[in-house]
Amino acid sequence: MEPTETVAADGDALGAAAQFEPVEREEQELSPLDAALARVGEAELKRDEYLADLQRLAADFDNFRKRVARDQQALVARAAERLVAELIPVLDDLERAVAVAAESAEATLEEGMRMVQRALHGALAREGLEEVAVDGPFDPHQHEALMQQPSEAPEGTVIQVLQKGYRLGDRVVRPARVIIAGPLPQAPPSQPEPPQGA
Repeated sequence: MEPTETVAADGDALGAAAQFEPVEREEQELSPLDAALARVGEAELKRDEYLADLQRLAADFDNFRKRVARDQQALVARAAERLVAELIPVLDDLERAVAVAAESAEATLEEGMRMVQRALHGALAREGLEEVAVDGPFDPHQHEALMQQPSEAPEGTVIQVLQKGYRLGDRVVRPARVIIAGPLPQAPPSQPEPPQGA
């Protein structure tokens, strides 16, 4: 019986091979078409990869161009800021000299210094220099409190400017040095007077 089974098993194997042969022949007949389709699919994948790479490269270049423009603007602003910071003490000296010259009898000296002061103010204003506002409450971003004095003004309000502050665009080049209002000293609580007859 075993040989028959073997023959049957071999026959089944041969039958299965016979069934697959026509399929292999059909695949061989379609293989040029399938190969062409496969090549087209691969070409489309490569095309999509190259397109994505090109789009990434274009975006990177655009970001680089914007970053360079921002850096250049920041560099120009910092250069102007450094120049203005160096000229502010000159402006302060001129203001003090004008104040002293106003007290002297020589009006021509005072007028000449005022002309220089106005010209310097104008040049710095054209570069974007503005005085820091000192009206109102103390602002730690724009003011530097040197001391606090008791005052009738609301606590924390700027009451005196010791040195002007300046801002260039949105950056504070030098904070205003100020004195701010503090609380008034409180009177010690009154003690009841002792009775006189005691």
